Amino acid sequence: MAIEGKTTDVANKRIRLGMVGGGSGAFIGGVHRMAARLDNRFDLVAGALSSTPEKSLASGRELGLDSERCYGSFEEMAEKEALREDGIEAVAIVTPNHVHYPAAKAFLERGIHVICDKPLTSNLEDAKKLKDVADKADALFILTHNYTGYPMVRHARELVEAGALGNIRLVQMEYPQDWLTEAVEQTGAKQAVWRTDPAQSGVGGSTGDIGTHAYNLGCFISGLEADELAADVHTFVEGRRLDDNAHVMMRFKPKGGKQPARGMLWCSQVAVGHENGLKIRLYGDKAGLEWTQADPNYLWFTKLGEPKQLITRGGAGAGAAAARVTRIPSGHPEGYLEAFATIYTEAAHAIEARRTGSALDKAVIYPTVDDGVKGVAFVTACIESGKKNGGWVKL
Repeated sequence: MAIEGKTTDVANKRIRLGMVGGGSGAFIGGVHRMAARLDNRFDLVAGALSSTPEKSLASGRELGLDSERCYGSFEEMAEKEALREDGIEAVAIVTPNHVHYPAAKAFLERGIHVICDKPLTSNLEDAKKLKDVADKADALFILTHNYTGYPMVRHARELVEAGALGNIRLVQMEYPQDWLTEAVEQTGAKQAVWRTDPAQSGVGGSTGDIGTHAYNLGCFISGLEADELAADVHTFVEGRRLDDNAHVMMRFKPKGGKQPARGMLWCSQVAVGHENGLKIRLYGDKAGLEWTQADPNYLWFTKLGEPKQLITRGGAGAGAAAARVTRIPSGHPEGYLEAFATIYTEAAHAIEARRTGSALDKAVIYPTVDDGVKGVAFVTACIESGKKNGGWVKL
């Protein structure tokens, strides 16, 4: 087969981007900036990068931003950027969860597109209010469930939509880590401190931080919507205020008059030996598939009674949905940053279409505020079920 790949490094007018959060020492802010740059669609021109004006200015200077566009708060940034002729067209929100709602609201209400980290908000009430704001706003809302950007995840979804698996019976989702096996939040570790603080993170610990990713990905690939769940939610580390492990049984809503699927989800941040072990397995009455983030360029697909097939990104058998978001030829690995960049590029397509009044390509896919509400509802239901000793809770 031909050695082929593609880039999207073309002369599009770059979208002026601002950022809330993501200053010095923040992991995810740097990831967002790399993702925004990769396909040459955004220019970072402004930011409220830290919780104090002094830190924000210092972080902005490190990134080469104009000092007058390094703001002390997101409120100031939203107000002043909306008045500038060269103001930001979109903003990336990469703060702890409790800031997502007020920050997104401030920009959406001024017609500035929002690209927001997950989960949508720290609680379901704010999630529903943010959906209301987003639905009424003259601006787009994109949620960075970045794992949906992997080419082989797109191919898995395409296989399901084409009926290759038949009626989906089982959806297995897991995301184990080990970085919170000990009480590292008590040492002052920045990333651990806010993730284990209910005031900043919300009611969910592992369920909100990584469980939402596994849940979103299972629903994205399967095309199914959860109906109810029963969760064993637990905190292993003494003194920790939020969950660090959960086992969740799920029942999905019936689709197409077929028998409804069942699912299981495991998320853990105390599973020693696991780094970012996201894995999805789907089984229908005709075939099954398996994808793991550790080997993101590969998708295992097995038809009933036939040998297992290994489908590779950019290789024989990969379909149009995967090809559309593939950048380099097969055998040259693509990974996490490229998948994250795909979400930003999908956002850029949508923003450009809005800007020019043109029709958006139907192939463009990105997680929306509705996906975000479902994610927060999942976390809320897990915690409620856990308090009921694993009783079933409707979503």
